[in-house]
Order: sequence, then structure tokens, then C-alpha cells
Amino acid sequence: MTEFIDIPSPGWPLEFGEPGRPGVVIVHDGFGRLPYLEAYATSLAGQGFFALVPDLFDGRATVSPVAAVELESALDEGFAIATIDDAVGMARGQGASRVGVIGLGIGGRLALRLAQSGAVDAVVAYHALLAADEAGIVPCPVLLHRADEDAAAAMEADLFVSRLKEHGTPVTQHSYAAARPGFANATMLELLDKHAAALAFARSTYFLQAQLLD
Repeated sequence: MTEFIDIPSPGWPLEFGEPGRPGVVIVHDGFGRLPYLEAYATSLAGQGFFALVPDLFDGRATVSPVAAVELESALDEGFAIATIDDAVGMARGQGASRVGVIGLGIGGRLALRLAQSGAVDAVVAYHALLAADEAGIVPCPVLLHRADEDAAAAMEADLFVSRLKEHGTPVTQHSYAAARPGFANATMLELLDKHAAALAFARSTYFLQAQLLD
């Protein structure tokens, strides 16, 4: 039986921090908008950002890897990117002069796709890249976090970084030894690596401060 959690959703992004500050849109992974993202956004707000967390799964989330695959497979990518773009527009509409996006898993890939349009000023992606056939440069600075992966996955990530650099994209990549994909998902304790998650958050905060704060 597929295990979903119905989380009451207002149908628009949750907001944290002071409107008008530089914006950061946080895009959830395949498990959905789980509660840990509120703590993540609150911490970002404490660093001087106006954080928004959209819901791509219409109030559904899960703690089951099998159900997460089902949620991802049912996602309309065009709708998802438009939803993230709407959150970026909300931040700008409330006075943010610069807006970045943090995406985790599938959210990281969607964040990179949106960034290709020039809609954001910085992007942070956890466990995500764009395939070679996904045309378009990423015109803003990029920070990538990835888990300790097998040789094939590491090579694919390095090729993606090389493609970004060839197009002139400022890009930084960090890998986390012994961590698994999803290591920053604090609701999924079997995936969580507290040390890697804390280090990635600190690096993300520093990166976004450098790119977005005046």
C-alpha cells in the first residue's frame, strides 16, 4: 500500500522572514513538503533572507521511498517549474531585489531548469544536475551539493560541472563522504547525516549571502 501523508496546504508558498529582504525559494525533494523544511526556512530567515517554500504535490508528502517515486513520476514538470517561478515572483513582488533558489533532489533539478531562464540570481542544488540533452546555459552562479556516490554518478556530476564552466557559469561543487542522497532531509532519519546537512547549510548560507545580500 502506498504510504502518503496528507499535510494541510494553503495552496501557496509558506513564508518565513521579513518581506522585502532578498528572497530564497526552497523546493522540496520527492518526499514532498515535509515539516523539516519549515525549520530550514526559519534558519535562512534568521540569516537575513525572506524564505518561501512552495508545495509541488498539492498537500501530499510521504516518508516512503516507494511512494516518493510515485509522487515524482506523477509530477507535471511544466506545472512544477511554473509553481517555483510564481514563488520567485512573490518574493520580487514583495520587494526582493534578488532571489535565489535552493532545490533538493527533484527540486534541485527543477531549480536548475528554472535558472536556465534567467529568472533567479543564484541556485543551490542538492543531489541534482541537468542531463547533457537538456539544452540551455545557467546564467547565474551555482552551488552543488552531492552525496558520496559511485564512480559513474560522480563522473556524471563532474561532466555537468564541466559543461557549466564551459558556458561561463560560476559553479562550486561539494561532495560529502559517507553521506547518502537525501542527507539533508531531517524528517527521513534513515537518510539524514547531521554533520553533512549542517555543513551544506552553512555553505549554502554563505553562498547566498555573497550572491544576494547587498
